[in-house]
Amino acid sequence: MKNIILWNILLMAVSFGVKAQESTQTIKIVGVGDIMMGTYYPDESYLPPNDGKDIMKDVQPYLKDADITFGNLEGTFCDEEGEIKNCSNPKNCYAFKMPERYVKYLTESGFDVMSVANNHVNDFGRTGKQRTANALKGEDLYFAGLLEYPKTFFEFDGIRYGFAAFSPNTGTVSINQEARAEQIVKELAAEADIVIVSFHGGAEGSKYQHVTKKREIFLGENRGNVYEFSHRMIDAGADIVFGHGPHVTRGVDVYKDRFIAYSLGNFCTYGRFNLSGSKGIAPIIKLEVTPEGKFIEGKVISTRQIGEGIPKIDPSNRALKEIKALTATDFPEVPLEFQDDGTFRLIQQ
Repeated sequence: MKNIILWNILLMAVSFGVKAQESTQTIKIVGVGDIMMGTYYPDESYLPPNDGKDIMKDVQPYLKDADITFGNLEGTFCDEEGEIKNCSNPKNCYAFKMPERYVKYLTESGFDVMSVANNHVNDFGRTGKQRTANALKGEDLYFAGLLEYPKTFFEFDGIRYGFAAFSPNTGTVSINQEARAEQIVKELAAEADIVIVSFHGGAEGSKYQHVTKKREIFLGENRGNVYEFSHRMIDAGADIVFGHGPHVTRGVDVYKDRFIAYSLGNFCTYGRFNLSGSKGIAPIIKLEVTPEGKFIEGKVISTRQIGEGIPKIDPSNRALKEIKALTATDFPEVPLEFQDDGTFRLIQQ
């Protein structure tokens, strides 16, 4: 009997030791904004040098330094003609069709999961969407955001992740159908340790860097209330929310110990994007969270795009400065403290 009791005590001690070890584990998650690595529509002059092989060379070490790396795929992978969206003048038609061979540049750079919920996923119709899905699957890249692919699960190093993406655009899971979005997130939270949500929403351009906490209408389109949406997704079970769409950087937020980025800007957008001023700078957001998704701390790594759209590390840290100022203005109730090296964390109150 004594041996049995001692054995049970030993098992309990080992069990408590494992739990204590797990509780100190941290997960590193990196998020970036819009990615469009060049388009061969209307012609190949909009493709990057060296067939795109070096387009993310400078930022690749930062993208790879994570357990999970996320980005928004702002366009299609399509080697077929596809059903081009209605454009009266091809030279002024912003339709993005990357060569399908470019998809490997994402995995080579460290990406694991992509949002396809945005306006440009429809640029080449049904063919473009299906070819894009097939290309991502072929590289074992997880993705979500289309009506046909509303969510996904994946597992790395014993942590199970759930991912969903939303936008106001046709053929994508709608950011404006909040009840449906909540249901998707609840389904993810029921099975996953960490739930990541992405949205493409908010008005576009340097005039719209502030989060209004109201519904944003741009060019007659309902772009959602991104503040309310993000908070509702966390209430439903999301642990991290990565926003994009305004093509500029916006402030960040922590709600119920969960992290929100309201816009990660133009990260790698070659050839057909306006990259002047704030539109040419963007953060790499690196988060440390618990295995349950609770925010521990983050870091802003500032980037800028040079030439026609090649991302480089920005030594002047303009993205960090913008995020710090915008966060203080738009979310004064959130006690985030930013260090000069880009690290940020909640101030203990």
